[in-house]
Amino acid sequence: MTTAIVGVGNIGSAVARHLVAGGESVALAGKGASRAQQLADELGSLARAASVQDAITGADTVVFAIWLDAMRELIPQVRPLLEGKVVIDPSNPITFDDKGQVGRSLPEGQSAGSVIAALLPENAHYVKAFGTLGADVLTASANRSPRRAALFYATDDSSAAVTAERLIRAAGFDPVKAGGLADAERIEAPGGDLHQFGLNGQVVDLDQARAELDGPHH
Repeated sequence: MTTAIVGVGNIGSAVARHLVAGGESVALAGKGASRAQQLADELGSLARAASVQDAITGADTVVFAIWLDAMRELIPQVRPLLEGKVVIDPSNPITFDDKGQVGRSLPEGQSAGSVIAALLPENAHYVKAFGTLGADVLTASANRSPRRAALFYATDDSSAAVTAERLIRAAGFDPVKAGGLADAERIEAPGGDLHQFGLNGQVVDLDQARAELDGPHH
């Protein structure tokens, strides 16, 4: 089983490192081949650098660790390659104004998840995951002890859920299902009550995550 990670920025690199540490094989693809190659060299035999097309073709699961707008451009170009694959979407509908203030890039009530899921082939298995912690925190929180950090995911698809749980565990976190695609907005920033920023920056464990899930916001 290989996971393609498209985008080797902060989130993509963190996910790649964690998965390799957990024994998963990854194929890395980025805008610049050199960055993906550098990361693959650093991560060793379980990682390889590839073009976006090759990475997706040779993988069971594809993580699009790129900005939402970039994903909206790329997915239609590679759509036939995504037939039957599990697609993991960590994107958040975040935009920054001239002063660096964070805002939403989508209208209220529309999740990035719903936008991306609609672009995929019908037989692709969509899951929203790996985007609920800021990159620095995602990097630092794997295999936390004594209690692992929790990562929320959202999907309507049972095979996507199985894959997301396997990869979240391999990456050193406890998976917690936040619901289906209709609940994706709860785990997106800005505005989601289950995103780290919606939880006042705290990184929750399994019990805390479950309590938040059933909490007063829902």
